[in-house]
Amino acid sequence: MTLMTNGITRRGILGAFAATTVAAAPTYSKAFGLLRGAGDVRSISMYSGRTGEKINMIYWIEGDYIKESAKEINHFMRDWRTDGTKSIDLRTIDIIAAAHNLMDTDEPYMLLSGYRSPKTNAMLRSKSRGVAKNSLHMQGQAADLRMKSRSVNQMFRAAKACNGGGVGKYSGSNFVHMDCGVVRSWGS
Repeated sequence: MTLMTNGITRRGILGAFAATTVAAAPTYSKAFGLLRGAGDVRSISMYSGRTGEKINMIYWIEGDYIKESAKEINHFMRDWRTDGTKSIDLRTIDIIAAAHNLMDTDEPYMLLSGYRSPKTNAMLRSKSRGVAKNSLHMQGQAADLRMKSRSVNQMFRAAKACNGGGVGKYSGSNFVHMDCGVVRSWGS
């Protein structure tokens, strides 16, 4: 099974993670170490400050995404304002997990925003010029994340090192945006 959207394949993301491991070795010595060893396992750990929910799970083993884990991720990353869900693009979860491993921490991410319904996105857009009209959040392809033990700059650099999608730095609001769209970065 090869996922491909916007020209990005699972094989391409794995290649980017492998390249990141080599390129970032002096700074990030434990970069996605599970991809280097025998047997591939990927996990994700997050909590929601909005709902109080937590996830800490393996979502990928030996080249296959676990359907039950994907369902839990979809529910966890739902639009908490409308309770709407969407299938979360697991390439975004791969980027989030790889960036987490680069930071060498056991602290889970705090999820600020995952999937956003068009209604929620329009409401947020009316209150902030930093919300895109066609946000990848509405496609289930983006997440806004925060950590207590890592600065926005550290999170931004780790996600950017993955070279797997878009990375936005929002220092004033203390979060980093990660998505599986076109590779790009922005923010201050």
